[in-house]
Amino acid sequence: MKKKVLSFSIVSLLLLVVTVYSALTGSIQVSLGELISGLLSGTNDEVAVIRDLRLPRIIIAIFAGAALAVSGALLQAVMRNPLADAGIIGISSGAGFVSILAVSFFPTLYFGSPLFAFIGGAIACFLVYSLSWKSGLSPIRLILVGVAINAVFSGLSDTFNYRGSYTVTSISPTTTSTLVMKTWRDVEIMVTFGSIGLILAMSLFAVCNLLVLQDKTTRNLGVSVLSSRLIVSSVAVLLAAVSTAVAGLIAFIGLLIPHIARQLVGSDHKVLLPFTALAGALLLLLADTLGRTVIAPNEIPASIIMSIIGGPFLIFLLRRSDKLNGN
Repeated sequence: MKKKVLSFSIVSLLLLVVTVYSALTGSIQVSLGELISGLLSGTNDEVAVIRDLRLPRIIIAIFAGAALAVSGALLQAVMRNPLADAGIIGISSGAGFVSILAVSFFPTLYFGSPLFAFIGGAIACFLVYSLSWKSGLSPIRLILVGVAINAVFSGLSDTFNYRGSYTVTSISPTTTSTLVMKTWRDVEIMVTFGSIGLILAMSLFAVCNLLVLQDKTTRNLGVSVLSSRLIVSSVAVLLAAVSTAVAGLIAFIGLLIPHIARQLVGSDHKVLLPFTALAGALLLLLADTLGRTVIAPNEIPASIIMSIIGGPFLIFLLRRSDKLNGN
């Protein structure tokens, strides 16, 4: 219990510190007192720029990080596989493709982009799950099928963006991972749909605890395995979809955070899911803050930083899985 409380306290404190640091650091720098007074009075031009450009970016990073991390934890429970992550197995790319397709043809439906992304993510999730299943879900098979699905949807997105030249002339938030130039409208979308997904996810902790058991055991407890998987998968796809629609394609958060969280707070999803949300928010905000400050005034997209971190971690998990399976 002490370890869990300490872990929650440290992550919450770090999230607060990084949030404040991110708000105060950049091309425009102000003190905390100036930021607070400027936000309250609305008369400071520098604070106005921070309010309109930097704060939306911070809020979106926090919610997107939490959503992606919780999505990964839910997918891992459904598939009973520690390698499941929306960005790796193609759910995010499927969400991105359908979202950009729909918004391009119907730009007035921008606020509904997460719903279109949800459809694309659900299609990708179904394909990965159905094509990976063979008397169970092998970690290697899941990754191989997921990479193939991811490649297909990524290729479709690139093809759609291709405008008859050798460069992409149309850029959509769903095909890029930069959090630059986000607006309060983007915040509204992310917070609205993200909050719904996170609340639903937290309410499903008991179902997730049952899904990690063997199917026979779960059925003996009077629980429908198929319907439970569909419900949890739908929430996981919703979280990944809204993150992709607003923040772009960002992989590995749903892989890294749940694995680390289990080491710190255990496998009970009642505790695991809230901690995963906090840690995911911290990781993406930290990655974005580092990306825009380490080589300022140039920026490194958060997804690149996550790939640098997550790639070796995925290799580590695959090797560990092989050892556990006796290969």
